[in-house]
Amino acid sequence: MVKNSVISIISQKENEENRGSVEFQVSSFTTKIRRLTSHLELHKKDFSSQRGLRKILGKRQRLLAYLSKRSRRRYKEVINELDIREIKTR
Repeated sequence: MVKNSVISIISQKENEENRGSVEFQVSSFTTKIRRLTSHLELHKKDFSSQRGLRKILGKRQRLLAYLSKRSRRRYKEVINELDIREIKTR
């Protein structure tokens, strides 16, 4: 539930500013992904939802790749706020 509250805070802040920003799109895709994932845990054979989930994952991945090329700082902020990727430690 904590992740959802973070996303809603980001969504409200971005909702007022710019819905077309990469950060807003990534956060909205993340909420859709989490919702579809919980749906697919109950309905394992819902193949159209699985396809939709894969498409949304690809879109989010492309947006994050674009963001990492353009601004590494903004990319890291989005990753940390949404808790999407695991932090690589060396």
